Amino acid sequence: MESAQSPSAPAPGGNGTESALTHVDRAGVFHMVDVGDKPQSARTATAEGVIRMAMETFNAIRGNELAKGDVIPVARLAGIQAAKRTSDLIPLCHPLPLSGVDVQISLDDALPGCRVRGTARTTAQTGVEMEALTAVSVALLTIYDMAKAIDRTMTISDILLLEKRGGTRGEFVRGS
Repeated sequence: MESAQSPSAPAPGGNGTESALTHVDRAGVFHMVDVGDKPQSARTATAEGVIRMAMETFNAIRGNELAKGDVIPVARLAGIQAAKRTSDLIPLCHPLPLSGVDVQISLDDALPGCRVRGTARTTAQTGVEMEALTAVSVALLTIYDMAKAIDRTMTISDILLLEKRGGTRGEFVRGS
């Protein structure tokens, strides 16, 4: 059963200039937004997130001592693969021809844990924010999966969009 939302309500998280929800029609039926009339443009989005863990777990990842293998390259590959499958995971998300996905994972002693940054690029009629966020999320989940045998207290947090470039709405840079 589809949930009906008021078609005149402002878009959640919007800046107040949107007049109606974009993915639900006046009858309350969800649909994919038609972006066919929008011009193609080069688009880039970068997201970040962290996973905090016990120092023992952190040291095991750093020393490549986990039974499941080398966590960092496996999580990086998982993030890249996830970005490519975003439209299979997020309802109403457009499948995009990604021109590039970069996932960087760094060990952060201050957490202790890992910091994951993902960047997705395309030339298309809609943005790649969801692909960057999905890459980060799945890379973090992969780290959790590979290390959970020794640490179920790990915490995934602070997944956020850092910046997006291209498109009709212009640039977004967190903190500026």
